[in-house]
Amino acid sequence: MKTKAAVLHGVHQDWQVEEIDVDPPKALEVLVEWKVAGLCHSDEHIVTGDMGATPEMLEASGASSFYPAIGGHEGAGIVLEVGPGVTTVKPGDHVSASFVPSCGRCRYCSTGRQNLCDYGAGTFLGGMITDGTPRHFLSGTKDAITMFAKLGTFSNHACVAENSLIKVDDDLPLEVVALVSCGVATGWGSATNRADVRPGETVVVVGIGGIGFNAVQGAAMAGAKRVIAVDPVEFKREKAMEFGATHTFASMEEAMPAVNDLTWGQMADKVIMTPGVMYGELMELGTKLAGKGGTIVVTAVAPMSQTESSINLFELAMWNKEIKGTIFGSLNPRVDIPKLLGLYREGQLKLDELITKRYPLEGINDGYEAMRQGENIRGVIVYE
Repeated sequence: MKTKAAVLHGVHQDWQVEEIDVDPPKALEVLVEWKVAGLCHSDEHIVTGDMGATPEMLEASGASSFYPAIGGHEGAGIVLEVGPGVTTVKPGDHVSASFVPSCGRCRYCSTGRQNLCDYGAGTFLGGMITDGTPRHFLSGTKDAITMFAKLGTFSNHACVAENSLIKVDDDLPLEVVALVSCGVATGWGSATNRADVRPGETVVVVGIGGIGFNAVQGAAMAGAKRVIAVDPVEFKREKAMEFGATHTFASMEEAMPAVNDLTWGQMADKVIMTPGVMYGELMELGTKLAGKGGTIVVTAVAPMSQTESSINLFELAMWNKEIKGTIFGSLNPRVDIPKLLGLYREGQLKLDELITKRYPLEGINDGYEAMRQGENIRGVIVYE
């Protein structure tokens, strides 16, 4: 079939909305009509080249380039067609994207760590994670298009693996289903799961975007006594108070003495790093914001080539601190996406309030420029 998609043809280029061809699903695959796609910062990383494919990955896969690529990994849609062997969804079902597939059988899935599923290794290069062959092509050609995270929610229609979809209740608004598929789960889980925020603790969230807002409300829901939001954009600091922040500061330098005073010198119990781009030098102040026995969770994406970070190793050991990475908030998509939507249904989780502006697919570059300027909490593409 033919459909419209936002395609990226190279680093530092604009998204090009163009017609593409999509082949029908094969075994264990599903044809989805995406209805909503979130404009997540992770897709910006393939524009800047911070993420996508290292030379080593390209060499190992035999590919010459990551581009052209269809973007979009945060989304919600409706199943149109299923291939042989698909059992968890059927035509007409509403589904959430899951940018980390979950097979349910590998070492990680079977030990409750679906966010580390072995199938995730196949989501950057090559064809489908099912058989390695492509389903998406430049219009009128057999020139294959890479699909970021193998979801392609910046395409009105896409062929995806069954393992990358989560069935959701049909009465839930697809806009909030889309948000839960990445930013909400990643931020909320960073606080409630990976940082393991406990009642009465002091939590600092550095970087208040689509993920940081949800780390703030996750920490607040977990019972933190103080939730301190750090971001240079005043609009985001003000909105953070509506999501559970108790204090806000424009920078870590500004927050440092205030956290010291608020905690009587003990500093934060948990620090969650969710800036737009995670540069190594940010870790120096990030780790200093944490007190003895403190936990620093690194959620934001760093450039794939970044190999150095500023950390006081003496304090790390002698103050018994710990640094943790996380993907998808260390949650399990098949369990936690429905759980978060249940919290929304009961009025306990703010999701509608996260959407700042809606765009047609043709407005994708405007949406990302608004993100760069700090104007949106979350912009979303809504397909007509």
